[in-house]
Amino acid sequence: MPEPLRQATHQLVSEAVMNCQEVLRFTEPDVAHDWKRMSLYRATDAADTMNTLALLLAAYCQQHTNTSMETLASYLQTRQQRSRASGPRESDRHEIAGMLGGPVPADDAPGARSYRCGQGYAEGGLMSESDEQRLFTEACLHGLRARLCDDIDSLDGYLPPRVAELARKVAAVLEEPQPAAV
Repeated sequence: MPEPLRQATHQLVSEAVMNCQEVLRFTEPDVAHDWKRMSLYRATDAADTMNTLALLLAAYCQQHTNTSMETLASYLQTRQQRSRASGPRESDRHEIAGMLGGPVPADDAPGARSYRCGQGYAEGGLMSESDEQRLFTEACLHGLRARLCDDIDSLDGYLPPRVAELARKVAAVLEEPQPAAV
């Protein structure tokens, strides 16, 4: 990967991660007064940033490696793409119903799979509250942001204690080493 493209990749991924951390921040009770607006803003900012990166990488591949449009479409997974402009789909509504204990569709009804997926989140499926990988991911995001903003004290205000403790450790590791006193 050419150095300028590598630098752009790092910058855009960092920006997306910061937006993801903001999404997590707005789920916490102390800052959740405006959670709907801010969570959606930051989630779409992260998605747009990663989309920008994907298209930059695709443009490079097309222009400099002669990658065909068919191959790029495959790499970009365009068949999976969904437009936010069309709003939530029926499957999204079924998934929310599953999370929040809404009416259960028949097993063979459209949306039954989405409903069960929502139930999995509500019942602590793949991402249960005690899942160590999820806690570590959250701590990394919060610790990184605190270090980058030089605001370690912000970790005390809104995070669950276990996440705050891990985030402080992450931030401490990221602290720039000071020259040894002579």
